[in-house]
Amino acid sequence: MNNTRDQQDGISMNCAEFQEMIPELFESGTNVSNEAHVLECENCAALVRDLEYIASQAKLLLPIHDPSPAVWDGIQSALRTETDNEAPAPTGKRS
Repeated sequence: MNNTRDQQDGISMNCAEFQEMIPELFESGTNVSNEAHVLECENCAALVRDLEYIASQAKLLLPIHDPSPAVWDGIQSALRTETDNEAPAPTGKRS
């Protein structure tokens, strides 16, 4: 069962209204290609096809891995070394 206003109260949806609903339709797992507006509107049908293609290609991307603990240890060590090497600021006092 579709959740669009097309089917709920018999009123045709315009493109702007449909496009506003696209994110929640995709999130809900609805088969967006079968929505009444998509079946009637070639522009929105093309948009849905493009979005479905983008989503399918995004799934093929390699997972992003966090850097190893050695990287973080190296950064922390470099920061410590940099802090240790900083000279204290002059106090302005003369002897």
